[in-house]
Order: sequence, then C-alpha cells, then structure tokens
Amino acid sequence: MRYFFNGKIEKVENIYTIRIPFNVWEVCKQRDVIKAALVLDNKIIDCELLPEEKGNYKIHLQEEDVSHIDINKVHKILLHITGSLIHMNQNSPYSFDKPIRKIDKIDIIIQPEDGLCGQTCVAMLAGITIAEVISVMDCREWQATMGRVISALNYYGIDHSDVIVYTEGLEASLPKCCILMEKMGRYCHYLVHYDGKFFDSTL
Repeated sequence: MRYFFNGKIEKVENIYTIRIPFNVWEVCKQRDVIKAALVLDNKIIDCELLPEEKGNYKIHLQEEDVSHIDINKVHKILLHITGSLIHMNQNSPYSFDKPIRKIDKIDIIIQPEDGLCGQTCVAMLAGITIAEVISVMDCREWQATMGRVISALNYYGIDHSDVIVYTEGLEASLPKCCILMEKMGRYCHYLVHYDGKFFDSTL
C-alpha cells in the first residue's frame, strides 16, 4: 500500500528523518525496522522505517538521499510499504471485475455499539450487514484499522485507489466516494463520503 502526506526533513547530526503521520502498527500491522521505498521530489529512494515508540515511526534517510533538495521546506511524500495489508479469506467469490455490488447510492447503517465504525463503513459500501463484515474482517470493537478496511474492500471486490492520503487537517478535495478517517484524540473514527454527503454510523 502507498501513503501520501506532507513531511519535513529533520536533521540531527548526520541523520535525516521524516516523521510518519500515522501509527504504523495500526495501519500496516508491521513492527520492528521496516523496509520501504518513497518518492521524494520525483526521486525513488529505498529506506528504512525506524520505530520510536508505540507504533510511531520515522523514515531514515542517508545524506545522499536528500542532497538534491531543500530540507527546510515541506515536501510531498509518497511512501510505499510492501506487505502492509492483511490477506483475508482468499476464497472470496468477488473480484474487482465482479464486485459485490455497483455503488450507486449509500444507505446509512447505525453501528449497534461503539468501536465498529470501520466495519460499518465497509458494510455501507458493500450493502450488507455489519455482522457479515465482522466475520470477514475477523475483528471486533476498536480493531478495524485502515489496513483491515482496505483488505475488506479487496475481499468484496470494491475497487479503490492504492494510495491513502493523510491531509492532517489541511483542506482537501474529496472524490465522489471515499472513506474518511477522523482523528479524535487517542482514537480514530471512520465515516463514508458519497456524492457530497457524509454517512456517519454514530448518528
């Protein structure tokens, strides 16, 4: 999966790093030092993600990686982490060519209890019940990470961009259909945007 965000290069002695704006443990289900690649000012760079604490990581770069750019400016970062999706049941009856349904409207589904917003978003997009989604995603309350949500979309054959965009509060143009992840303190909340309307499973 690829992740798009704005980042600034920090220099401490001869070490160059870029802070990653999401929790790598939650999104990618990977730990320890992680191999990755990024596009920085149209240059592809192989790099390592170094853990700090509790799923927070920084991209570690060499001096030659940043010699061509102004490290005092904010840059657009496209980060590629391989193997960052959870593979769900490979016997899915769906595919991108034969999805579970064509999304031409969204019906609101209200989650029965807190912590099921990710599963409910998938249920609204797929047009099925939350219980069906939970059985496929194999996760309960507060366990639906973005990686699991994307993997569930793959299972149901719901085509999507392979780039997750982190706006960090900046104004953004939304596509016709997307899942939003809203940061709310320690927690995140997922909701669906479709054709100019927002569908929030808690309302």
